[in-house]
Amino acid sequence: MADRGVTPQVEWPARPDTSLALNRMGTFDWDLDSGQMYLDATALEVVDLRPEEFTGTPAGLRARLASGEETRLDARVAQALKGGRSHYGAYVRSRARDGSPGWTHIQGHILRDPHGRPYRIIGIIRDAVHDPGEPGAGGERDEGRRRLTGVVERTTAILAHARTVNDVTDILKDPEALGHLGAVSVMLGVVDGGRIHLVAEGRLGAYVPETEYTRIDAPLPMSEAVRGLRPVYLGSREEFQARYPLLWPYIEPLDVRSGVYLPLIAQGRPIGALGLLYTRDGDFTAEEQNVLMALGSGIAQSLQRAILFEQEHDLAEGLQRAMLPRRIPEVAGARIAVRYRAARMGRDIGGDWYDVIPLDGGRVGVMIGDVEGHDTDAAAVMGQLRIALRAYISEGHTPGAAMARASAFLRELETERFATCTYAEIDLTTGACRLVRAGHLDPVVRRGDGSCHRIQVVGGLPLGLPATEPSDGRAAGTGFPVTSLDLHPGDTLLLCTDGLTDRPGQDTETGMREFMEAVRSGPADVEELADVLCDLVGDSGGGDDMALLLLRRRGAPAPRGGGPLRHSLNPGDRDAPAMARHLIRAAVAAWGAWDQADEIELAADELMTNALVHTDGVGQVSMRLTPDGRIRIEVEDTSSALPRQREAGDWAVSGRGLLLVDRLADAWGVEPRGGGKCVWCEFTIPVRPPAAGSAPGGPGEPGASGGPGPRLV
Repeated sequence: MADRGVTPQVEWPARPDTSLALNRMGTFDWDLDSGQMYLDATALEVVDLRPEEFTGTPAGLRARLASGEETRLDARVAQALKGGRSHYGAYVRSRARDGSPGWTHIQGHILRDPHGRPYRIIGIIRDAVHDPGEPGAGGERDEGRRRLTGVVERTTAILAHARTVNDVTDILKDPEALGHLGAVSVMLGVVDGGRIHLVAEGRLGAYVPETEYTRIDAPLPMSEAVRGLRPVYLGSREEFQARYPLLWPYIEPLDVRSGVYLPLIAQGRPIGALGLLYTRDGDFTAEEQNVLMALGSGIAQSLQRAILFEQEHDLAEGLQRAMLPRRIPEVAGARIAVRYRAARMGRDIGGDWYDVIPLDGGRVGVMIGDVEGHDTDAAAVMGQLRIALRAYISEGHTPGAAMARASAFLRELETERFATCTYAEIDLTTGACRLVRAGHLDPVVRRGDGSCHRIQVVGGLPLGLPATEPSDGRAAGTGFPVTSLDLHPGDTLLLCTDGLTDRPGQDTETGMREFMEAVRSGPADVEELADVLCDLVGDSGGGDDMALLLLRRRGAPAPRGGGPLRHSLNPGDRDAPAMARHLIRAAVAAWGAWDQADEIELAADELMTNALVHTDGVGQVSMRLTPDGRIRIEVEDTSSALPRQREAGDWAVSGRGLLLVDRLADAWGVEPRGGGKCVWCEFTIPVRPPAAGSAPGGPGEPGASGGPGPRLV
């Protein structure tokens, strides 16, 4: 839990204004850190709860919400919290104790500490159906007009919060909304080119498949309303039959006696049409026509806003997806699954990303990250940062150095944004994994036996922030220390952004616990497991965009003593080469190539000598088995100068090192590694039949040593 000592002191619970209670407006006070919620007596009365029934948490209030409204309300709160807003409002469908439906209006004011962290919400709850001062009955026609006027006002207010076309259609086709409008069926059509697409119908039995797509020039009432930009009123069944004979066969079986089709006009052009069917007889009065026209105007504005919202969101999401890898490469020795879901926040997209980078020698690099902010600039910065980090890794920089260079690159962009990131480099032959973390979530590992745990990776600062100098006078490193991990066959490494673990109104550990439990109990297949984890937050991403990457190491366990062997070479350490030669010789024997030990040791010694004599920095020698059964020796140093093979004179005391390596090894070469290089050589291990009478794993088989071979990290 965050430190509450820095939050402003506000009385708990907040004291409501007496005038609110007199107007049947209750108050609530929600402590986001503890999860406690307080409802005053009027609020309890509005939601029809007895004091002893209320649990003191948001769950107690949600018990009175209609099905599906809890998710919509949570999304509204999450958008306000994530977007830095100071308030939010929502109309939600509710149910009283006896099950009768209603509408409740909830409005909240968000309190934040000096750092912008939300810690409390204070607001009001009121009955949105029985508003104070609603006029009483004064004749059946007048009462119906007043009731319809009130319904139109409330429906328009609710539609003002609709963000997608689905939101609009859900409100209109809800059976309770139909009852308030006095209609038995509601149809909503959207203009699509020269046709009208029927996207919603509000009563089972009124849907006509033949009219799902109709031409604007068709002899149908909805088409006529769009063509003429005028409402079409039908006061009797006879008028239906006479004016629209093509529609009459579908109307005749229904208990429909009148209807109205309203054009939905926005900025002077038709964007759709609304159809309302009634069981009442008679023409519509001038007052009723005016009210219905007002309803059509409100729906048109909401529908246009929703269409523009979806277009903008699709454009923004397309931009972000263009910044992500177009495909994930196939990697021998691993199965990889990735997922990305954008939050439904219009143009407010995020900077989440993932990437997979095949490397030489059976290695692969995987990363995940998140650029601060939720806008197109965040997506653009994400694309540049992902490509830059990928380039540094492909050049051969170590994980820590690549992360440091990416951080400097982000600072040079001068965007005033930072990014979090986790990068893992896995040797799929040996399972050796090196991880670096820049302010991001810790990765999770699920072992082959189903157990899972978070990996405590030593973290550096988020990318883009200035590096800190050591206070004890030591030489500064990259600022991104490396954590080592063994990834065994069948193990799965999981990297994700916080959109997968954040839960609106709850602490981060709650979402992480749900995530860990889903990983622990989920399927072994990475594609299926990725789908299960995405279902934790649904399509909305919990109010934030979300990226997920899973890597499962394939294959059977490597032979005992199969490596890797690593040993540092320090110019000031005279014993380092001798110790390395000893370990190399022991490993060669353990891997069944004892008759080649002299050649391998000599070649390795020449490479180490070159690194120590011709460079000034610290080097490293490593040795491992390759997937095709070769022994590979690599010597890394910090010099970018490439060695070259040359002929030495008869009396020369040097210059024969690479000549010897070329004659002894089956293959050798040089690879750039960031600010330095790697010189390598490989030896083929001959396949020998087992000696007579020898047990499996005896002399002659790779890995036969009677125990684990040398392994230094």
